[in-house]
Amino acid sequence: MAKTSAMANAIRALAMDAVQQANSGHPGAPMGMADMAVALWGRHLRHNPANPHWADRDRFVLSNGHASMLLYAVLHLTGYDLPIEELKKFRQLHGKTPGHPEVGYTPGVETTTGPLGQGIANAVGFALAEKLLGAEFNREGHAIVDHHTYAFLGDGCLMEGISHEACALAGAWKLGKLVALYDDNGISIDGQVAPWFVDDTPARLRAYGWQVIGPVDGHDVDAVDAAIAQARTSADRPTLIVCKTAIGRGSPNRAGTAKAHGEPLGAEEIALTRAALGWPLAPFEVPAEVYADWSARARGDAAEQDWNARFAAYAQAYPELAAEFTRRMSGTLPKNFAQVAVDAAVAAHGKAETVATRKASQIALEAFTAALPELLGGSADLTGSNLTNTRSTPAFRVDAAGAVVKTEDGKVGRHINYGVREFGMAAIMNGVALHGGYIPYGGTFLTFSDYSRNAIRMAALMQRRVIHVFTHDSIGLGEDGPTHQSIEHAASLRLIPGLDVWRPADTAETVVAWAVALENRSRPTALLLSRQNLPYLPKSDLGDISRGAYVLAEPARVGLKNKKVRAVIVATGSEVQLALKAQELLAARKIAVRVVSMPSTTVFDRQATAYKKSVLPKGLPRIAVEMGVTDGWWKYGVAAVVGIDRYGESAPAPDLFKYFGFTPENVADTVRAVLAK
Repeated sequence: MAKTSAMANAIRALAMDAVQQANSGHPGAPMGMADMAVALWGRHLRHNPANPHWADRDRFVLSNGHASMLLYAVLHLTGYDLPIEELKKFRQLHGKTPGHPEVGYTPGVETTTGPLGQGIANAVGFALAEKLLGAEFNREGHAIVDHHTYAFLGDGCLMEGISHEACALAGAWKLGKLVALYDDNGISIDGQVAPWFVDDTPARLRAYGWQVIGPVDGHDVDAVDAAIAQARTSADRPTLIVCKTAIGRGSPNRAGTAKAHGEPLGAEEIALTRAALGWPLAPFEVPAEVYADWSARARGDAAEQDWNARFAAYAQAYPELAAEFTRRMSGTLPKNFAQVAVDAAVAAHGKAETVATRKASQIALEAFTAALPELLGGSADLTGSNLTNTRSTPAFRVDAAGAVVKTEDGKVGRHINYGVREFGMAAIMNGVALHGGYIPYGGTFLTFSDYSRNAIRMAALMQRRVIHVFTHDSIGLGEDGPTHQSIEHAASLRLIPGLDVWRPADTAETVVAWAVALENRSRPTALLLSRQNLPYLPKSDLGDISRGAYVLAEPARVGLKNKKVRAVIVATGSEVQLALKAQELLAARKIAVRVVSMPSTTVFDRQATAYKKSVLPKGLPRIAVEMGVTDGWWKYGVAAVVGIDRYGESAPAPDLFKYFGFTPENVADTVRAVLAK
């Protein structure tokens, strides 16, 4: 058996054996893409199995993540810490080989790919980060950032709308070091895709500004190898290599059919396949010579040692840049960040400005983008509304040759114009965060978070620091009407495990929300911000804002110092001012209430029980106020919610507030009604 055939057949055998043992999985795609993997992983991919986190490694993304056994097989065969016992535990509890690749579980897995299309969008984010970091840190004779991003993807990835968004941006940004290999097998779960997938994919990608190579025979290792070599010469265009393959390659009765896609081949068909492949070995058995042919340990170690030597020379020539690169890739913030955050919060407190929290966010960003060169911002065609641009973040642009355009003082652009592509933006930001070196943030209207939601969920699942700036957070945006007025979105986002959601009420709360988001390396954050101006709230201390909720105003504020507190009003965002005014109205009737501002329910829920009891004491009725659906508030034991459980209306914001009962009078009346029960 030829060397390359044996290498490919090892993948096929491991894939069908693991799926069969699990009685669950997708053997067809790994078997079909095995030769593509030999060409890429065996001849081009620059990586070190002994150090999966080497900064200048090539990145590999398996966008069609259901083919996970392909990735697990090559990681095992090339020498990663993924023993054969883990392949035998494919799709089993607490194993390192889950059904779809998950970053953090399996050494060598760069991103979590399950929902189709997001992997290729992540790959665009990887390539964008590489391009920007190279422009920022490389110097003549010292290319310390110089790697490629490779992705395997299938028909399903290309059908998903997110692939259109992300691939169009990859072409616009001229990401020449992005190479995607398309497993063009024409099969999906429902069978032959021809009746419903009639796109001219090569023409589409060419129209986006991609180089397209092929179609090539995806089972001809030399042909795929040559195509990858050609792709690597591109400086100004990402490349799509169209690889014609047969799903389930090697299976006498299942190859080329939907039956090979998402179910085990069965013991009888596996036996026939082994015979057809000339692989007369027991399940999970791989010959020593095949392991030797696959091993990337020596090659990977040599590549990393070479880079280490080059980086040492770079550090000698540019010590400050080298230290900054090391810090940035580690994900740690500058040592002075805590002081920067405190200064920004104190400044906001001192100015006590009446501004929309979207403007407060920009004020915070002016301080943070100046202090953190790793902050990479952007917006989905709403920069003037989201206010995600700052003086420190000029627009990212590339020239006709694909080079990053720099400012007169040599800085790279740090504001990304994503266009009207919310889903693509969110998934690309995930890729940027996964790559390292930047902390991405991007803006759109809160109601459009629905477009971004699955990528937000993936960021939470992957525990990545990605920040979403969502403005126009309620019926307060007014005349645009119910299509743009967020009613259920805050509650919906709070349901995503691992996502921090902040809805600040003024400039100080907004600055603190940003600081907490930047400090949290293992959680994405959603900032929900107002369009309308909000007054600065009186507060004596900023310390407890970071806990997600705090006592903003006791009865003493309104002249009831010795009166016993009878109720607690809990509010978020723009509604906190209503709570304060209601407190005054109630005080006129000698009813003492506490006002709690709760900018982040998700952060508050993680606080110690003692602190939560100190903010929301037992035995006191609680009334929540938020311009959104009421369901999420009942977990706090509230007696009533001033909320909105229907869609809004098109009208000026003040008219809407009155119509839907978001007035101090209605809040006060609600408190009185609760106390009267």
